Amino acid sequence: MRALKWAVLGTGVIANEMAMALGKMGKKLYGVANRTQSKAIAFGEKYGVEKVYDCIDDLFTDPNVDIVYLTTPHNTHYPFMKKALEHGKHLLVEKSITLNSQELNEMVALAASKGLVLAEAMTIWHMPIYKELWRRAQAGDFGRMQIMTLNFGSFKPYDMNNRFFNRNLAGGALLDIGVYALSFARSFMDACPTKVQSQMRPCVTGVDEQATILLQNDLGQMATIALSLHSKQPKRAMVSFDRGYLEVMEYPRGDKAIWVDAETGRVEEISVGARENALYYEMIDMEEAICTGDHSRMLLPLTQDVMTLMTDLRTAWGLTYPEEDT
Repeated sequence: MRALKWAVLGTGVIANEMAMALGKMGKKLYGVANRTQSKAIAFGEKYGVEKVYDCIDDLFTDPNVDIVYLTTPHNTHYPFMKKALEHGKHLLVEKSITLNSQELNEMVALAASKGLVLAEAMTIWHMPIYKELWRRAQAGDFGRMQIMTLNFGSFKPYDMNNRFFNRNLAGGALLDIGVYALSFARSFMDACPTKVQSQMRPCVTGVDEQATILLQNDLGQMATIALSLHSKQPKRAMVSFDRGYLEVMEYPRGDKAIWVDAETGRVEEISVGARENALYYEMIDMEEAICTGDHSRMLLPLTQDVMTLMTDLRTAWGLTYPEEDT
């Protein structure tokens, strides 16, 4: 691969993980920008970043930057994505990639018109365990997928100023944690769900604190999802096929699955990759997509399916964000 140069917008937890993942790739982060420049300067010193920008726009206009990794809150993604793509930058964007499907579809069209790779930094698309499970599922090793159940529950304190419950920061369970469950479900379904039912309980700020979601596609494959931002649940996924079932714990960054054969009761442990390398796998796939021209490894059509599902769910709930009300 040629030496692609990465720049990151934001200096939070994911930006730190991204800088360390580049180290595993044998390279350093080229550029960093942040709304608070002092934080960008400290981040740059910590990781030996070559370029610390005085303002965010300077990152987009720098001709030396090949790829921008966008780690800012959901509601800031769309305008930053538009600037990055308009300036010819390949773009990897933290989940949730946009607020809604209209924003995403517009950015997909813009990226395509410029021949750029646009992708969501969704760990599930890139963890080696899922590539192996999808390969075996497609080969017919497990039989036909029938139904799955997924849980994701975090206990976040009722601090209505933090992003989890703040409507002005696009808070709520769906965009923050539900995107993982829906991405997992979509990846094991042979077609996008067409029937969706749900229940949602809002917190006092109006964003979704808790939800249950039922999905079914035209092939009869089904999924049930339970989400909560104020009630701890295991991050557990169970996928039932007609020959047995798969169980994956900590599935957002999964590295191990258990297969139970329905006929014999035989239990097989399938272990591939390492959860601590999640961002490394994303970034390796991103560079390969750029260098080979094979954008399919980034699974953007599945990202679009998931965003459509989330947009439709919020529409049914009557939940909008300020950017959508203008």
